[in-house]
Amino acid sequence: MTEQKVTVMNMGRRSRTARAGMSGRQLLMAQAVVIGSLCAALLVKELPGIMREVRIYRMTGGLGANRRYP
Repeated sequence: MTEQKVTVMNMGRRSRTARAGMSGRQLLMAQAVVIGSLCAALLVKELPGIMREVRIYRMTGGLGANRRYP
């Protein structure tokens, strides 16, 4: 394969055989997996605090308790 000189006209072009790495769809799926795993890890880490807040909310009466706690 011959090396071509890079000019302004052909700077954005790539030869189809020189494609290396992942396709766009594979990259998007990999990013979705990373984001999903980070969200799952955050949920697992924060779950005890969320359960505590729900327990306190239920003990204070929930939505109907605004007349007791001004």
